[in-house]
Amino acid sequence: MQSHSTTERGGTMDNESKTVVENSQTVDSITSVKAEKPPQSLDIAKKGIKTGRDFANFMSALMSDLIEGKITPGIGNAACNAGGKLLKVVEMQMRYGQKGPGTGEKVLVLSSDDPVVSVQ
Repeated sequence: MQSHSTTERGGTMDNESKTVVENSQTVDSITSVKAEKPPQSLDIAKKGIKTGRDFANFMSALMSDLIEGKITPGIGNAACNAGGKLLKVVEMQMRYGQKGPGTGEKVLVLSSDDPVVSVQ
């Protein structure tokens, strides 16, 4: 004979179903503990993104953090947008930059040291 318990919605549930619900609640508590660890992408971002490899590692960690629920979709979207801007600067540097003295590396000057308009 199966025993039944009443659910929140007024339906009944047998003991086997109740065990499944209790097990899923245990899984939920494990995943919430996992979310307390800081996102991997945060560690990479704190060190700075200076190379293509850094950028690729950051984006990979960002995708993992999003899938694992460690960061919100809004934060992920903002980080992706900022990454796109960073890539655009690199593209502009390669296209319009001038070779710097000594290193031969292209440098893109985004602003002048001299003000365009003087404030009186």
